[in-house]
Amino acid sequence: MTHRSPAPQDGRPDSTASTLAAERRRLINLAYRMLGSLAEAEDIVQETYARWYAMSPRQREAVASPGGWLTKVAGRICLDVLRSARARRERYVGEWVPEPLPARTEWPTGAKDDSTADPADRVTLDESVGMAFLVVLEAMTPAERVAFVLHDVFRYPFSEVADIVGRTPAACRQLAASARRRVDASRAPLSPATQRAGVVRAFKQAWEAKDIPALIRLLDPGAVAVGDGGGLVTATLHPIEGAEPIARFFADRTLPGRLTVRECTVNGQPGLAAHVDGVVVSVYAFDIADDRIRRIWAVLNPEKLRPWKSD
Repeated sequence: MTHRSPAPQDGRPDSTASTLAAERRRLINLAYRMLGSLAEAEDIVQETYARWYAMSPRQREAVASPGGWLTKVAGRICLDVLRSARARRERYVGEWVPEPLPARTEWPTGAKDDSTADPADRVTLDESVGMAFLVVLEAMTPAERVAFVLHDVFRYPFSEVADIVGRTPAACRQLAASARRRVDASRAPLSPATQRAGVVRAFKQAWEAKDIPALIRLLDPGAVAVGDGGGLVTATLHPIEGAEPIARFFADRTLPGRLTVRECTVNGQPGLAAHVDGVVVSVYAFDIADDRIRRIWAVLNPEKLRPWKSD
């Protein structure tokens, strides 16, 4: 699928076209972190560009900073979406988990240039898109989340954040501080990536062997596993808590002969993807501390696995 910036509707050349096109990557990154949904982030960016081109040429020329204008509009739309998302997610079947993202090297259709890249390929994979981080963001109020992402992740000054959130800079500073405390409270010492990958590999091997004792040893006693099927495929509707219940759940799951589980990168962290006949049917993200798995997020909702599949 090709995603390009909308063309001016009046047919006249737009001197800021190249600047606007360059802003798309940043806006996708911004919106995905705010919403935890790539599909919604893409819609936000499309709507933002549509509003830009809905203005007259004179109105566009009067904008001193097109990039700043796009950020302000995208931020405000994200805030509106977050406010309505709470009600929508209350109606969601089962648990809601942010959409998982693959690494660029794991794209089914191979590498793409920037002009034809899928939005997922434009998201920078760093700590701020780790599944554990996004889940903490989900627990914030819409205003907290927007203020925190804009200031702490993208380094916008509170004067600009205030203009987007519709509050004073001092109020936005308090919102970001509250959000920061939530993030800090959830953080655990991060072990090296190779070490975390080793834990995920050991989990995969124990799962395939249905080795319950080995699975228990890999899980923190207070571990929690969450499944997201969205009511479209079968998934556990409620979180599974405790090392032994989680171990037994995975050991009891039948792995069809056509299904293979492979190691991969999920939101920049070691994870797993289950394939049937080469098609990804589920993705597993992990929160690992001290060589123990604290959280497992299993995304089975096919609508959230779009970036993992070929066109």
